[in-house]
Amino acid sequence: MSSGFDGAALILVLPALTALGLLVLPGVRLPAALNAGSACLTFLAAASLIWVRPASGPFLLVDDFNIVFVVLNTFVAFTTALFSAGYIGHELETGRLTVAQMRFYHAMYQVLLFAMNLALLANNIGLMWVAIEMATLTTVLMVGLYRTREAIEAAWKYFILGSVGIALALFGTILVYMAARPVVGEGQDGMVLTVLMAHAAVFDPAMLNLAFVFLLLGYGTKVGLAPLHAWLPDAHAEGPTPISAVLSGLLLNVALYAVLRFKMLLAQAPGALAPGPLLMGMGLVSLLFAALMLYRRRDIKRLFAYSSIEHMGLIAFAFGIGGPLANFAGLLHMVMHSLTKSAIFFAVGQIVQVKGTQKISEIRGLTASHPVLGWGLVLGVVAIAGLPPSGVFMSEFLLVSSTFARVPLVALPLVAGLLLALGALMQKLNGLAFGAPTGTLAPVRTNALPMMTHLALVFAAGLYLPPPLVAWFEHIARMLG
Repeated sequence: MSSGFDGAALILVLPALTALGLLVLPGVRLPAALNAGSACLTFLAAASLIWVRPASGPFLLVDDFNIVFVVLNTFVAFTTALFSAGYIGHELETGRLTVAQMRFYHAMYQVLLFAMNLALLANNIGLMWVAIEMATLTTVLMVGLYRTREAIEAAWKYFILGSVGIALALFGTILVYMAARPVVGEGQDGMVLTVLMAHAAVFDPAMLNLAFVFLLLGYGTKVGLAPLHAWLPDAHAEGPTPISAVLSGLLLNVALYAVLRFKMLLAQAPGALAPGPLLMGMGLVSLLFAALMLYRRRDIKRLFAYSSIEHMGLIAFAFGIGGPLANFAGLLHMVMHSLTKSAIFFAVGQIVQVKGTQKISEIRGLTASHPVLGWGLVLGVVAIAGLPPSGVFMSEFLLVSSTFARVPLVALPLVAGLLLALGALMQKLNGLAFGAPTGTLAPVRTNALPMMTHLALVFAAGLYLPPPLVAWFEHIARMLG
């Protein structure tokens, strides 16, 4: 067993063992410390894979493509675990959570990290499906953590819609196996990604076409693409805010990663359909729909949930356009969106705690009453709206440029959607951040480090991208076809 495989295995073993320990660990501070410490070690193990590559096996695969997501996944999981320590501690102090619920939250957090890492590292499409299903069930339990009627309803809606999606994805996975069986034979080889990629050129294209439609609908439900998005706003609004950060920043990426793996498979089959138009269509519909819905939001967490739908639509559109520039823009946007949206939810979580409400109309003048949270939210919204000099602006500029060059007519609704979303976010931000403060004016214990770290990375990326990172993303863009 190579040291590279040890690193990949550690990314899975650490969260699994930590989850078991957290279920029985006594006290209040120890579980939070263990959760954050284990997430930090998992991130370091993931970062080591950049330099030490493992050999592919029938179950685990590490390549240039998934390393980006594994490192991003573990980094945001670590910073969110740091944020969770103070957030969940406050919920415990105010009586919203019991000690048992707190312990359950930290344990499920590690189970979720394990499941997402497994989905990203899986070289077996069946194992990938199992991992995404595990992540779904775990987040269902965490969304319903407060046990209120609204939280249970949101968790139930997520469970029902997620189950429908995952059932469609399972059927698509079976169809891929059926397409592979006449070529690679019975057994495990028919589900190993690297084997499938090597033989996809001689698979039955009609079977692959049908499989991709089911996979796109199934995993597209997890991505939050319209019209499969209905679970997402409720899950954000009723669950703990750190889970909103993980959902928007990580889990949506994991589901889209699965879609992109199958898109790469279809690209190897000459007779198969081009998946680009399907992704472009769903992405553009999601962008325009979410941009319009932003204007009617009255709940601050629902507002940014619809922003996530908008940006996942934009990312799907980028990969649907295809080509080196659009693929590069889509990959960069996934990274920037994860960092920015999680930073926004770090701010929103503490704002909701100090103000005691999620209603936008009851939150005013944050820059005056709570400057760190207020200005953090301002910077986050400026970044997610795609204003310079953020990394989101850079990725959106590249995508719009590529769209004008390749399909100029489609660029018009794309730009219209971006401008609509910009207007809605600026309108909401004006009241939230500026004007006469309302509600509680007392100072709050703010853990601003995770939020500021993410925002610093996002704005630094808008000014300068290291050449090795650019070369790496360019290579992945070519891999995506």
